[in-house]
Amino acid sequence: MSAATAPDRASRSSASARITLGMLAFVYVLNFLDRQLISILAKPIQDGLGITDGQLGLLTGFYFALFYCFIAIPIGWLADRTSRVKVLSAACAIWSTATAACGMAGTYGQLVVARMMVGVGEAGGVPPSYAIISDTFPRERRTTAMAIFNLGPPIGSALGVAFGASLAAAFDWRMPFYVIGGIGVVTAVVVYWVVREPKRGETDGLPVTTAPEVGPEGFVATILRFFRNPLLLMASLASGAGNFITYGLLNFTVLFLMREKGMTLEDVAVWYALVVGIGMSTGIYASGRIVDRFARRSKAAYATVPAASLVLALPFFIGFAWAPSWKIALAFLLVPMFLNSFFLSATVTFVQNEVAPERRVISGALLLLVMNFIGLGLGPTYVGMMSDFFRPAYGEHALQTAYYALSPMYLIGAVLFLWLARLIKRSEAADAA
Repeated sequence: MSAATAPDRASRSSASARITLGMLAFVYVLNFLDRQLISILAKPIQDGLGITDGQLGLLTGFYFALFYCFIAIPIGWLADRTSRVKVLSAACAIWSTATAACGMAGTYGQLVVARMMVGVGEAGGVPPSYAIISDTFPRERRTTAMAIFNLGPPIGSALGVAFGASLAAAFDWRMPFYVIGGIGVVTAVVVYWVVREPKRGETDGLPVTTAPEVGPEGFVATILRFFRNPLLLMASLASGAGNFITYGLLNFTVLFLMREKGMTLEDVAVWYALVVGIGMSTGIYASGRIVDRFARRSKAAYATVPAASLVLALPFFIGFAWAPSWKIALAFLLVPMFLNSFFLSATVTFVQNEVAPERRVISGALLLLVMNFIGLGLGPTYVGMMSDFFRPAYGEHALQTAYYALSPMYLIGAVLFLWLARLIKRSEAADAA
């Protein structure tokens, strides 16, 4: 009897895991879609509210990241001690409501406030999802599962471009915020009722619990434990450099293509959406499979694969900025879109594997704190400020010059990942001794 029912239980468990991963990935799609709407609709928003590239960089970068990064820490600490699914559901409802509020903004100041509230909500989105996935999938399948989850950004970006640009072209720039915000509120309710809360450590072969043992590690002690670990600290800094490139590029790409390469919103809704959707999606999924394969030999693959991807992407990024037309620019851009995010699934999985199950949400939040404060907070802010700085000398090509100024970060990121690989190899050698 038990032998006959064992395959049924395994099948139900596998189906439940797929449903969980699918729902979490969809929430991440909305998370990133909401986050990127302002960048996608940058030109009509600039025309409507009269804001500069520097103000746009602060709006999509520093102002958002200030709340998104730091509020994620107490939320992560709370989620490790309560229901991660309930935290995720509440966060989705908050950021979706704030997204709708962005469409109501009549001034730059009002848009800043609404944008900050989006950051508050999204702070509770990704770290609980990392932990839920880690406690749902075993180690040998975890990077691939993380890669599927991390398809959220490219799919969200592609849908945001196609859906947001089309709605803006048909109505105005405010309509996408209303529609997508409403979809997010409904999704928050579905998450609450559908996603299963896994037991902590369920897939690690450890004693499992639905909550940590009595007397959990203190908030400050948990943070210090993370940053005193040289592997976790270097993984955070290296991924921050990778995210600096990702957000510095993505948050201005539509504006760059429209202003300097002559694209229209209708062109953007089709061709740029395809480049984002195909390039980023295939890159993130491929990185998960590649890292899962090579990490069986050495954990250093979590760092060497991202380092190689950044070096390979650099000349194509420069070609994208240089290209004389938007068609040639998109052809060059397809390669960085494929390679730029190789670091994401690798770094997240590495950190989740290195920490105890009861510290996975807070560790994911601390990783995102560093990764997104450097990348999301400083990347777009840097590109926007460089564009304003170069405008007197380069006029309409100021943003192109700002992209050239972004290119050295590819080499900086590669060096940091190689440094991480060296630390990992030292750790493996010490463990083997």
